[in-house]
Amino acid sequence: MDRSCYPPLSKDIAAWERDYESGPLTENEFKQFFEDGFVIKHDLLKRDQLESVIRGIERAVDELAQDLYRAGKIENLHENVGFYQRLTAIDAQFPNASVLLHKRGVLPSEVASLWASDALLRVAKQLLGPDIAGHPVWNLRTKVPNQEQATVPWHQDTAYLDKECWNVLQVTAWIPLLDANRENGFLQMNSVLRGGHRPGKTCQHNCCAGGTWYVELSEEEMTKTLQIPINDQTVVTCEVPFGSVLFLNNLVPHRSTENFSEKIRWSLDLRWQKPDEPNGFYGLKENILMAKENDENFKLDWEQWSTINRTKLQEAAVHDSIKEQIKELQHDDPFDTTISGPWMHNWPIVHHNKHTEKLTTNSTSWHKS
Repeated sequence: MDRSCYPPLSKDIAAWERDYESGPLTENEFKQFFEDGFVIKHDLLKRDQLESVIRGIERAVDELAQDLYRAGKIENLHENVGFYQRLTAIDAQFPNASVLLHKRGVLPSEVASLWASDALLRVAKQLLGPDIAGHPVWNLRTKVPNQEQATVPWHQDTAYLDKECWNVLQVTAWIPLLDANRENGFLQMNSVLRGGHRPGKTCQHNCCAGGTWYVELSEEEMTKTLQIPINDQTVVTCEVPFGSVLFLNNLVPHRSTENFSEKIRWSLDLRWQKPDEPNGFYGLKENILMAKENDENFKLDWEQWSTINRTKLQEAAVHDSIKEQIKELQHDDPFDTTISGPWMHNWPIVHHNKHTEKLTTNSTSWHKS
């Protein structure tokens, strides 16, 4: 079905209703995604799928702990501490160790399998059409308790990407690895501005929020540009149980507040778009084709794509010369907890910190949360 006749983000809801095709999303859920800018699909993923991802993350945490231990950065590996506490214990010995895990840009095989799973791709096809590409920005969120670096202010996902993709529909799946509810301390963990995508505009953001690398969208700017009041009717808190998925439009404003619980709020961001549209990733890494219409022989090839570390690509991206790139990468500090990148050039830097300082020294790394 040809969906190119519709504007990419500010959709005619009635037209999209007519385009509904059966799949995991019901007709009402399909409509809600385009009308509100988000939808929660309950019980979409099986427990064994997510437990496999957890095992892959446990392996990554152990590798980080071993690296820190060998370098003399920590004295205790905390090998007997559980999945939802171990990184916090490591973080107590080496502050912002969680940021190091966030910066490791090689895709774990278990995450790749989930990303290309039938359950998720069927939803992506419902929203985007039969040809699907994975976007190079995927994220493992390491939201340890009481840490500013894990608190994400109001923003639109487009604010982190090049303007070339601001009119491209990119669908994000936010997947928690525990029950994201009030009982687990998730009070307003994920808040969404209902309908904030409908004007089709990317608001003015500022950089950077507090001591972080995040851009920030003020409530005043949201109200002025999007013409949507900020109140209890428009700001929706999304509770997402284990096995359920929050799907987001890339223009809908959202935020993630501080973790006051005793558990790490592990979660994933996975993204899709149409393969023939620009991804806004500053020319650094292409999409990966995940589904192709009417091609029974199509086979997804992770081998090369998943081993390309986008953090390393981004570190080299803003240097003035090849020699400077090589020199910088040779002196790369594997325990550097700063993050910076080209999205900082998109917006006024109204607050400087160690992350923006790293930007001015031409050493940058790609990551958003």
